[in-house]
Amino acid sequence: MYLYPMPVVIIGANLGGKANFMPIAWVQIIEHHPPMIQISASQSHYTNKGIKENGTFSVNLPSEEMVEITDFCGLNSGVDIDKSELFELFYGDLKTAPMIMEAPVNLECKLIKTVDLGFGHEIFMGEIIGAYAEEKNLTNGIPDVKKFKPIIFTMNDNNYWKIGDHIGRAWSIGKKFKKK
Repeated sequence: MYLYPMPVVIIGANLGGKANFMPIAWVQIIEHHPPMIQISASQSHYTNKGIKENGTFSVNLPSEEMVEITDFCGLNSGVDIDKSELFELFYGDLKTAPMIMEAPVNLECKLIKTVDLGFGHEIFMGEIIGAYAEEKNLTNGIPDVKKFKPIIFTMNDNNYWKIGDHIGRAWSIGKKFKKK
């Protein structure tokens, strides 16, 4: 049932004008033009209400240095604690998708569609309206996985991991393949 690797992201949404965050690993790019992403979350999550309230959300990619605060966000509901002051926040063009300054990569998303899966989970599909990253996390203008050091999650054993070494270039290394 498990598909690896699962990058950990922190979803941001405003509820009643206040930022809230939840980490998830159920995230996927679904289109390039226009750029779109989808996340899946239990309907019980407080953050889901904010996504629906504003029609916006953020996808923040935490670095491995952020593993403790990321997990803390998942261990505690915004119903019980105020997560709005855990991070330094900023907002982009949509004005209602709180993004985390400490996260190396941030995506600002406009909700396009919500799908109720019928068993307590829903999928949020969003168009990526803005992408933000500091120059120190880029190589040739593109986010560099070795620089921003994402967190990877394995669900069967509930562990966080680091990315390993480069093994080849996509749409290129296969040209070397010869059938034996």
